Amino acid sequence: MDFGKLQDISQVDFGLPTDHPLTPSVLAKSKKSPLEVYVGCPVWSCEAWVGTWYPPKTQSRDFLKYYAQQFNTIELNTTHYRIPDLSTIEKWRESTPTYFRFCPKIPQVISHDQLLQDVALLNQTFCENVYALGNRLGICFLQLPPYFAPDKLPILENYVKQFPSQVPLSVEFRHEAWFAKRNGLMPISEATEMLESYGVSTVICDVAGRRDVLHQRLTTTTAVIRFVGNNLHPTDYSRIDEWTHRIQNWIDMGLEKLYFFVHEPDNILSPDLSLYFIEKINKACNLTLKTPISYQKHSQIKLF
Repeated sequence: MDFGKLQDISQVDFGLPTDHPLTPSVLAKSKKSPLEVYVGCPVWSCEAWVGTWYPPKTQSRDFLKYYAQQFNTIELNTTHYRIPDLSTIEKWRESTPTYFRFCPKIPQVISHDQLLQDVALLNQTFCENVYALGNRLGICFLQLPPYFAPDKLPILENYVKQFPSQVPLSVEFRHEAWFAKRNGLMPISEATEMLESYGVSTVICDVAGRRDVLHQRLTTTTAVIRFVGNNLHPTDYSRIDEWTHRIQNWIDMGLEKLYFFVHEPDNILSPDLSLYFIEKINKACNLTLKTPISYQKHSQIKLF
């Protein structure tokens, strides 16, 4: 992910800001549902994982099957570029176990080209098709383009209001003006209050070059976090440690569902950091998430 990417991270303060004041009150509304935690990467088609995270000689047609044996969710960016047809949806379902969750990104023709306007038919097609994922549908996420400014909030509300309630939705804000104080308030405050009123979640992005988007404002008892690392730099691990503590606090306050997506440059190293996070969150929160297996390490152990 190029958004917020920095070549030099030596001066970046990677500390997590404190929670937004309204986050605890949102989590206090928890219905005490069983906790669900999903951890994954933004791709499954990665040839570099053959022999490491996929068995040796794995063919591309089987990448999703083996990915779903390692992780329980995917940030489904492919839907950003085209709306999947029902035959594709069925193939995805057949290739994954029942516990797996797809998290589709809203198509760019809706979010970026049309800016959420005059998209009723496109949105209906998208929602109907991804809804066919059945119990494998996690949460959709609407990534607002960097030129979608606060003055377009009424457009966003109109879109959210008409979005099918049976399809879970979250929203990611990128324009810097959302996080710039105006008359003592940030426009993101009004936007998140609106999302909370419709039961729509926020996306929190942790990336080196845009610390402002790390708003820590939950609007539902579901947290969607996009974590962008820096080639397994030591700060990647210390940041994961801090996120583990924060999530543990959120769980104590009532968090019911977590989607945590790990990005790395080219995403080749995403599984490595995902494994680290899974091990940390399992230990800290007494969870039993399945840990990914490195075929490379496994084969080395067998040799000895």
